[in-house]
Amino acid sequence: MKRNFLKLFALAIGVPIFLLPVWAHHGNAAYDTEKKITVKGTVTQWIWANPHCILQFDATDESGQTVHWSTETENPTTMSHSGWSKTSFKTGDEVSVTAIVVKNGKTIGRIVEVVLPNGQKLQGRVIPALPAYNPEEPPKH
Repeated sequence: MKRNFLKLFALAIGVPIFLLPVWAHHGNAAYDTEKKITVKGTVTQWIWANPHCILQFDATDESGQTVHWSTETENPTTMSHSGWSKTSFKTGDEVSVTAIVVKNGKTIGRIVEVVLPNGQKLQGRVIPALPAYNPEEPPKH
């Protein structure tokens, strides 16, 4: 009986500890949801995989230097419902990417929209920012 209790106790403690990083990862806190940028660049890699699809591309900054961007969107299943596919991008494609960027200034973003070489637009799925808390205005139900 004591052995079963210890197993159950270890499971009760271990499962939440393991799952906490999974839950935490799905926030939007790292992104500046108020700031969208549009960058034109050349696709270097398209990763169609769980948990997020990744579009990497090179762009030229204001000083003429090549900058490597890494942008993400949702999982393949979710994105396929919006017209995205494993073959949406090829290395060398010239694209225009609109994204919300991370707060720390790195060239990382969450895709809002991508315009393909043929003019087709693919919409990303962005988690909306929560409204700012104002203690003078309680939430409306």
